[in-house]
Amino acid sequence: MAAHVKSIDNHHLLEIGLEGFYGASMAAKKQYNPNSSLTGTDFISNNQIPEIDFATIHIYPEQWLPSTNLSDDGQLAFVDKWIQVHILDSNSLLKKPLLIGEFGKSSSLQGYSLEKRNNNFRRIYTAIYGSAIGGGSCAGGLFWQLLTLGMDQVGDGYHVVLEQSPSTAKIITQQSCKLHRLSQPK
Repeated sequence: MAAHVKSIDNHHLLEIGLEGFYGASMAAKKQYNPNSSLTGTDFISNNQIPEIDFATIHIYPEQWLPSTNLSDDGQLAFVDKWIQVHILDSNSLLKKPLLIGEFGKSSSLQGYSLEKRNNNFRRIYTAIYGSAIGGGSCAGGLFWQLLTLGMDQVGDGYHVVLEQSPSTAKIITQQSCKLHRLSQPK
């Protein structure tokens, strides 16, 4: 399908939109999957398709590793490993850019707080910035889901309304400015 899409339009970047689960092509890496299982798609083999321009991962430890099974600290450790192993594989195996395509903290799940969401954003943004400043494959992230005032009814718990969360808006702004500065001539 990727070859077909590129044959129609090769002026746009193409990606798959995967969560990032490791599959049969790298069964030894199942240790990095949630609960160390081989589920979902295959991050490596799918992103090795030549017409795929960049790789993506998602990060939902609350859904994948509920706090009843793993503490908040355990979920944070999973996030750190999840990001780092995908950056390493994108750098060395895929040799393609990596975008953290979805992440967040759901306000509809038990234990949510704005402080936890902000810490989650900071942690992920720190990993992205660390990769970007070092010339690594990961230089961007898109949290899930930005809404404007009055749209709460379409939110899924992961939504961010900047006007209602100035502290989160500040974290997003700081990250954008830091990444922008990296693109400026020295």
